[in-house]
Amino acid sequence: MTRIIAGSAGSLTLQVPRSGTRPTSDRVREAIFSALEARDALDDARVLDLYAGSGALGLEAASRGASDVVLVERAKPAAEICRRNADAVARAIRRGAPHGSGPRVRIAAQSVSAYLEHAVGPFDLVFIDPPYDLGERELARELAALAPLLHPEAVVVVERSSRSPEPSWPAGIAPERRRDYGETTLWWASPDEQPDQPARPSQPE
Repeated sequence: MTRIIAGSAGSLTLQVPRSGTRPTSDRVREAIFSALEARDALDDARVLDLYAGSGALGLEAASRGASDVVLVERAKPAAEICRRNADAVARAIRRGAPHGSGPRVRIAAQSVSAYLEHAVGPFDLVFIDPPYDLGERELARELAALAPLLHPEAVVVVERSSRSPEPSWPAGIAPERRRDYGETTLWWASPDEQPDQPARPSQPE
């Protein structure tokens, strides 16, 4: 079962596509959002959730105070589930704060590369949770397309298999650290203030 962990829609159960996606475990999501809250990276954030699946990461951010969330999911069944989950989260948030407008959540039912080609930033927080079989070159191209769309203080979280190599970071994005959770590895990165310099190596836990 996948659910919203905390915030205005906390404990809400989310629908999950029957196949083709790999939901982020509660343990990993709790680790992600504990770190983001410690950085004060959620309030009024503009969030981009690439390879959204059920939309759990982006919608968790919406529940915890993000102001604008885009869920990018190419598979039509999964994109429809994103819509249903987004509607359920919006209703839960409105019940908790009836006089507030709540976050804006949009679904982009298209490929990540197509979305990034025409996207308008800046984004404050980006989740990238591609299928583990996504080629490293394709991931590198998408990171390169993302770099100019980031706010100078943005946070980028890439979820990969622990057996996958470190992503190839483009000019404009530099790794901060990696964290391992069993078969899952999280790579944390941020905009590079000196994009012409070689990317600094990430620091393992």
